[in-house]
Amino acid sequence: MRPQIKLPLARKLRREMTPPEVMIWSRLKGAPNSELRFRRQHPVGPYVLDFYCAKVRLAIEIDGQVHGLETVVQMDERRDMWLRSQGIDVIRINAADVMKDADAVAGIIWDSAFSRLQR
Repeated sequence: MRPQIKLPLARKLRREMTPPEVMIWSRLKGAPNSELRFRRQHPVGPYVLDFYCAKVRLAIEIDGQVHGLETVVQMDERRDMWLRSQGIDVIRINAADVMKDADAVAGIIWDSAFSRLQR
């Protein structure tokens, strides 16, 4: 699927973010390092990524309960494999972890992004 086809979906998803996504976005949008900038609900190939930092080619996916279902796990694996084939690393984070401690989760995301920047 071409990226321009995914653009309307990405815009819709930006307007309808889940509470964990909103919590993480509020911590990612004010970048402590001007070299790193995250985008939310960003289309890449046939997918829309929850968060993406192009500078370090890092995707962040916030997974709710549905991601525990076998069919969804298989789709996530195919998606991650495709993204890796494009040189994009994926970090999957459980939505429940965000709800428990969004600051800690955001810290993990920033640490991962900064470490990739140093490579």
